[in-house]
Amino acid sequence: MTILLFIVAFFFAINIGASGAAASMGIAYGSNAIRNKRIALFLCGIGVFLGAVLGGEEVVKTLGSEIIPENIISLHIALIIISSASLSLFIANLSGIPLSTSEVTVGAVAGVGIAFQILYVKTLLVIVAFWIIVPITSFLLAFFANKIIQYLQKKILNLTKGKWSKILAIGVIITGFFEAFSAGMNNVANSVGPLVAAGLLSMEQGTFYGGIFIALGAIFLGGKVIETNGKRITKLSLMQGGAVSGIGATLVIIASIFGIPVPHTQVTTCSILGVGASDLGKALWKKTIITKLVKTWVISPFFSLVISYNLVKVIIQSDLSGLMLFLLFMATVFAIGIWQPKTLTKSQPLYKEKAIPKKLGGS
Repeated sequence: MTILLFIVAFFFAINIGASGAAASMGIAYGSNAIRNKRIALFLCGIGVFLGAVLGGEEVVKTLGSEIIPENIISLHIALIIISSASLSLFIANLSGIPLSTSEVTVGAVAGVGIAFQILYVKTLLVIVAFWIIVPITSFLLAFFANKIIQYLQKKILNLTKGKWSKILAIGVIITGFFEAFSAGMNNVANSVGPLVAAGLLSMEQGTFYGGIFIALGAIFLGGKVIETNGKRITKLSLMQGGAVSGIGATLVIIASIFGIPVPHTQVTTCSILGVGASDLGKALWKKTIITKLVKTWVISPFFSLVISYNLVKVIIQSDLSGLMLFLLFMATVFAIGIWQPKTLTKSQPLYKEKAIPKKLGGS
């Protein structure tokens, strides 16, 4: 059972690195600030590992002891929490639902607490509040940052050429590295928090080994993600991309210092939306964008919560009363996942940069 738990936990960590963490260097790679994909992924791996080791402890404490009491997280409960989060992501991938690893992990922990009727509601409400406040803040900061960028592009005509372009490229690489660092700080707890709470690893061991496996996932399995994310992000200029990465990294690091697990993907998405809204105004707001965000925010925690709750009921408490409700919930979530509004095709990008007139130095 212990071996199985470690396998599931570290497999979860690898997938966190391959999906969410690898995307942090997408702007730098997609804009050709770093032309070699392997170098971009290696830098991402270093950033993720350093973030996990140097700053991952507070979020580990939150997931391990501040949502439910640490003393109820046994070997079996730790396995249920991590398996629920992993299974949620797996099913979501099959049905096309974008889920947040932080949200599914918090949901899995909360599901256990509800099953045992021991849940620190105050802590949970604080976390949910951050899930709303941080993305909104990233949107607003990106909106006003892009206004400043537009002003600078008008005042400095050759801002995107010559030595300025090299400086901007270096800035994008640095902000991408810190975004990877922030991902390590916030996401390492998702895979090792229950292991630390169950007493199977010390805090230092948990952040170290968790950081290693997240970094390995980013380096060796993040190629497709960074390719996809890079192509999408190149719709932004270097300055806009640097602003998106910098804002996301700063907010996630601040949340991590306070021990709050936040959805990194939603933070980045809202930053991109902020830039887009600043450029395009109401034309940006399409139903598909809003639907995708709502799906992710609302479904993610409930998805894993229902799974972990029922696993505790069936495996620990031998109670089969909730199985029909569980199957009904899964069918509902799947239906929501495959539904798409007709107003925007899948091939249409989330946000396309408004062209800068040539007289202002744009291309």
